[in-house]
Amino acid sequence: MQLRLNGLTEFQATRRVTLLAAKIRTVKNYLIIGGSSGIGQAIVAQLAAEGHQVFATYNQHAGIINNFPNVHYHHCNVLDDATLNFDYLPDTLDGLAYCPGSIQLKPFGRIKPEDFVADYQLQVVGAIKVIQAVTSKLKNAGNGSIVLFSTVAAQTGLVFHTQVAASKSALEGFSKALAAEFAPHIRCNCIAPSLTNTPLAASLINTEAKLAVNAQRHPLKRIGEAADIAQAACFLLTDKSSWITGQTLTIDGGLSTLRV
Repeated sequence: MQLRLNGLTEFQATRRVTLLAAKIRTVKNYLIIGGSSGIGQAIVAQLAAEGHQVFATYNQHAGIINNFPNVHYHHCNVLDDATLNFDYLPDTLDGLAYCPGSIQLKPFGRIKPEDFVADYQLQVVGAIKVIQAVTSKLKNAGNGSIVLFSTVAAQTGLVFHTQVAASKSALEGFSKALAAEFAPHIRCNCIAPSLTNTPLAASLINTEAKLAVNAQRHPLKRIGEAADIAQAACFLLTDKSSWITGQTLTIDGGLSTLRV
């Protein structure tokens, strides 16, 4: 017979106490992989402005200016196992956002099979390595959260997007399966943006003509900004979304669902 406390099973009571303790800790700990540029940097800034402790990684942007005393940058190349050392993290980690990615838009016939493999290594295998390294710390939070990044092209067929769609579609499936396996202790969700004004997308919007054409493709008549995506990511990372897991949130200016 299972022990019941005030109508709750022992597991439910323990879970409730753990969640309450997590909410009492108003200052949370977050890890942002790829937090030195674009969307990742915007997530770091928003979480830091809310007073949280943010541990962020960089690979190529070593000279990033950090104006927040509660942000701590560390080098990490997810393709190099020698740099995957997270000993600097506290024992409790409330959230992880994995932001590294690439955008290679080419006709399918010009893409080598190894290009697909390279994208998969960066965007899927890299995420797997990081998550496995910090799983115990996320579990310690009681309601830890993982946010991964897909693309609108994973669900909407777009010309020249086979390379990026292949790895990001894998990431969406991985995210849902991981959410099921980690429930109820860790939540896992995906964000699928459309074209966003970041250094990663610079070659696609580096002229006024390109910017105008891409803006007109979206029903809201503009492309996304890093802050648009970061606000959604911070929502999914924090307790504001404590009953959301296994979802892919599409943020695309209406591109995938509206015809106006």
